[in-house]
Amino acid sequence: MAMQYPEWIWHNGAIKRWAEATTHVMAHVVHYGSSVFEGIRSYQTPNGPVIFRLTDHNKRLFASAKIYDMAIPYSLEQINAACREALKANENSTDYLRPVAYRGLGGFGLSADTPVEVAVATWKMGQYLGASVVEQGIDACVSSWQRFAPNTLPAGAKAGGNYLSGQLVAREARRLGFGEGIALASTGLLSEGAGENLFLVFDGALHTSPVSAALLNGLTRNTIITLARDNGIEVIERDLPREYLYLCDELFMCGTAAEITPIRSVDGRQVGTGKPGAVTRRIQELFFGLFDGNTADKYGWLEPL
Repeated sequence: MAMQYPEWIWHNGAIKRWAEATTHVMAHVVHYGSSVFEGIRSYQTPNGPVIFRLTDHNKRLFASAKIYDMAIPYSLEQINAACREALKANENSTDYLRPVAYRGLGGFGLSADTPVEVAVATWKMGQYLGASVVEQGIDACVSSWQRFAPNTLPAGAKAGGNYLSGQLVAREARRLGFGEGIALASTGLLSEGAGENLFLVFDGALHTSPVSAALLNGLTRNTIITLARDNGIEVIERDLPREYLYLCDELFMCGTAAEITPIRSVDGRQVGTGKPGAVTRRIQELFFGLFDGNTADKYGWLEPL
């Protein structure tokens, strides 16, 4: 089935037709993966369309760029405005947004000075890991590919090159018939999914690996931790060995694309009852409640379109 692309995209300061937003094949980013990006969702609420944590996401875009010494030629406010422009140009209010900054055509060496280009695209995402997975869960596997060591690549940057690791994890999982892959850190301890953070449930408490386990400190992860603690659910950040994936009562992945996706088995071993559990369901209620009005937006996360 052919991909249906939107009509308009924001590119280097202006809305233009999708097909006109081009980059030269010899651009730095094509050869060296020198890009930073964000994934952001917009939702329809009783008070109209909102973009979820738009400013927080784009602050991280600038933080990622700082780590890689990339000077984004626009302000945070301009990137926020570009996200809104891209949605409005395509007459959509509940789409996925992708701001991306990258090194364009210039010198050819690794440290070459090149212009930094910026684009904001939007498209219909739906459920990232498949239809109905948010309700029914997925079967996952531990990948044979490990995450990079913390002194090799900065896992805290949402950089394009970092996602080569995630591609290996995800494609191996699909090839083996699983819904998603889970990666271990170079220590052999639990890291994260191919592109998602992980939460394990033991005795009603949420357990998650620390950011030192070569994982991206996801904004959905932060949202879940905040909502859980606000509602009396204990959250523990600690090192977790692989076998705890098999022993936990419940397990779920989270991220902007995956939202909150339960995991019903790992490596063919059933997790808990094999169905999304009570804590997972409660976290889903709190998270999606932000958009249907059942969870108060205490932190100003819902930014109007």
